[in-house]
Amino acid sequence: METPSHSERVRSLYQMLFEMATGNFTFRIRKSGNDDQLDELAKILNTLAAEMQLTILKTGYVTPHYSYQGLVQMTFVLDQQFTIASLGSNISLILGYPPEMLFGIAFHDILANSSIALWNETVKEAETDKNFHATIQLIFVAANRKLVPSFCTVSRLLFTDRIFVSSVTTILQDSFADQIGVSKNTAPNPSDSQLIQNVHDYILKNLEEPLPTVKELSKLFGTNEFRIKDGFRHFFNTSVYQFYNEERLKKAHLLIQQTDIPLKAIAFMVGFNDYNNFSKAFKKRFSYSPRALNRNDNQIDTRE
Repeated sequence: METPSHSERVRSLYQMLFEMATGNFTFRIRKSGNDDQLDELAKILNTLAAEMQLTILKTGYVTPHYSYQGLVQMTFVLDQQFTIASLGSNISLILGYPPEMLFGIAFHDILANSSIALWNETVKEAETDKNFHATIQLIFVAANRKLVPSFCTVSRLLFTDRIFVSSVTTILQDSFADQIGVSKNTAPNPSDSQLIQNVHDYILKNLEEPLPTVKELSKLFGTNEFRIKDGFRHFFNTSVYQFYNEERLKKAHLLIQQTDIPLKAIAFMVGFNDYNNFSKAFKKRFSYSPRALNRNDNQIDTRE
């Protein structure tokens, strides 16, 4: 077997960290056989992922994979005093603040302390350079106090004193984020969580295939139909089919946005044998058809 290059090995370490961040603790890095520091890091990450998976399952919870990412633009327009004069509608999605809370406040008020010095230097340069343009990494403080790092383009708008700050941020999308958990009146069962975790992971890895019946799933995982049905209601507040359908439509939406794959091929890739059925299901879920999603700029064409 060909030994992976240094860059490939480093990339696999980055991928491992991303997979863990998205809740996928089943991903593992294969050793290269070089027995060097990169192999040692791979071993540490593999061990950490296994321990995290085991510990979380012992608590009786499942770890859903936040499988679908979205690139969302974050935009601010600042006045001469570098206070927020206008902002994009996606700010709330990324930082969690109501737009009216940010309007009129100093931009540095939503930055982490570690970014203040860099922002002050940027302000000094922007004040004296009419053609100012720079890319810097800033760390924002979200409404929930979490830190959101982002590379930002800071530039002065032509024929005005306004400053334009823009960045593209990756967010993790999960329609079940507010539902995952267990009933307050029921103690989580580690064996049930392990079972539902396995079924959950199996479905996500096989979205292009028709969903097996619950009876078939129960045979596959050596259990009964009730445990699977009850487990999905318990942990996800949804049925097995609803979970499967939601996930494959989310995957289809992402493929339409970020690839040039023909729509009929995408329908087939997410388990639909008939494009018309796919289109109806897609429109029911997102309130617009697959063809209405402009693939160049990800905007919705409402003319259809």
